[in-house]
Amino acid sequence: MLKAYLAGPDVFLPDAAAHAARKVAICARYRIEGRPPLNEDLEDLAQYTAEQAWTIIYEKDIAMMEACDIIIANLTPFAGASADSGTLIEVGWFLGRGKPIFGYSNTRVPFASRMAEQLRLAPPEPFGIAVESFDLPDNLMIPGAVRSGGYPIFVPDDDALRGIDALDVFESCVAAAAKRIG
Repeated sequence: MLKAYLAGPDVFLPDAAAHAARKVAICARYRIEGRPPLNEDLEDLAQYTAEQAWTIIYEKDIAMMEACDIIIANLTPFAGASADSGTLIEVGWFLGRGKPIFGYSNTRVPFASRMAEQLRLAPPEPFGIAVESFDLPDNLMIPGAVRSGGYPIFVPDDDALRGIDALDVFESCVAAAAKRIG
């Protein structure tokens, strides 16, 4: 069975394990083994120093990525105008290994619009800063990497507002991955 690393800021949700279980169930319907990088399986991290704890998590996530065939990344903007920085490292890791990348975002607002809003709010106002205006869902390097999976970043086909935990666009992305790879 195809193994998919389910990257994204979903791991920070208050109900991360339940949310991950819903994503794994969606993957299973498409004959994909979804593998979310949760830490419930790790022994009590409180017994370690902060450096030891994050190193354990990092090494576990790298091992999980090594064991997966593809990545399905939640690229919904997180804590700013762009996708979660950790997720972007994971996307780059898969790109560097030539493994297929699939991604989705729960917003269809283009990156340039989100960046322009961020720059207007940032003190002092940074006059003269150029912002990409390619009508892409994120910085051009991200859709470029995702396109290696054979599809663009999946975005909603309507203007409905969705939270970072919405699953309809995720399911469209999983279906495409199953069709392309399966």
